[in-house]
This record gives sequence, structure tokens and C-alpha cells, in this order.
Amino acid sequence: MVPIREIGERYREQIARHLLDLNEHDRYLRFGYSANDRQIQNYVDKLDFKRDQVFGIFNRKLELIAMAHVAYPTDLGVAAFAEFGVSVSHHARGRGYGSRLFDRAAIHAVNDDVKTLYIHALSENKAMLKIARNAGAVVERSGSESEAHLQLPEATFKSRVSQLVAGQVGQVDYWLKSEGRHLRSLVATAREVREAVRDNPHRPGS
Repeated sequence: MVPIREIGERYREQIARHLLDLNEHDRYLRFGYSANDRQIQNYVDKLDFKRDQVFGIFNRKLELIAMAHVAYPTDLGVAAFAEFGVSVSHHARGRGYGSRLFDRAAIHAVNDDVKTLYIHALSENKAMLKIARNAGAVVERSGSESEAHLQLPEATFKSRVSQLVAGQVGQVDYWLKSEGRHLRSLVATAREVREAVRDNPHRPGS
């Protein structure tokens, strides 16, 4: 299981950093156009964490290396669909993070009574369309763009437990990485102090 954490308002800066680190081609695939820094920052600033869901995967340094955005319509009761978007840092590719984020988003959407998970992607974005097809989505191509529609089942006790477990795994993983980073920082500081004392010719007793 890949630990995935649901992230909110306080991660806005890390989300921006992750997206701004994408190269030009990756930005093109993610947003459907070659988004510049200003456009990406505007997208991040407008994320509505009260309505939408954002999920992230962090490395041991607590850097956001993959994220998914599940955008809900203003009136979910009428529209009954959500749109999925995902991005993975270049150095973290090939590990199945996009698929895992899609699975996590789908479970959450099911439990929110979403009927259809929708993906809009460029037809050349083979990785994204493969994720959709593997999940059973119907993909319709229209020139340079494609749309995928995944019909979701009704929520069950199992789907709600799966969401709860996945959320707890993500929380525990993040806490362990946070504690590990703090411990590494303490060890590094202690090493610097020892080296400073050893190299100081004016230390007491010398």
C-alpha cells in the first residue's frame, strides 16, 4: 500500500512548489496547456479545500512528490460527478503513484455518492488514459483531447472502511516521516557541536 495523505489548506505552499517544479511538457500534460508560473500559482490560490479533495504522496523528506485533485461541482446533488487530475514529480515516475492516487480518489468519491469520475486529458497523455482504462473507464477521443468516464458503484460498508484505513495509513506514515526528519536534524546538530568542540583550540582544558 502506498501511503496517501489527504491534504488541506496548510499544504497550499507545498502544492505550489510541487507543480512549479514540473517541466514544460509535464505542465502541458497536467493542465492541457503550457501553464506558466503565474497561471499555476493562480490555480493553487483558487483551490477550494472545503469543497474539493486533494491527496498527496510525500517522500522521507516530507516533500510532496505526487498529488491528485478531485474537483467537485458547486451542486454535487445535481451534477453527481467529480473531475480527477494528477501530477507526479519527474524523479518519482514509474512507481505506480498515479494509479494509486486514482484508486484513493475513487474510493473517496464513491463514499461521497459521486456517480461518475471524469477525466479530461490530452490524447497524447498515454499514462493518464492508461490509468483510466485500467480502472474500467470509457475513453472517448476527440482529436487532440480525450475524455474518460468511470461509473462508480454505490457506497458500501467495505468502501467506507477502506477509506478509513487508507486515511489512517497516510496519517501514520506522515507522522513517522516527520519524526524521522526531526531525529535526523537532532543527530546532525549533535555532530556539528562535537566537531566544533573538537576543532576549537581554545576549549577549556586545552
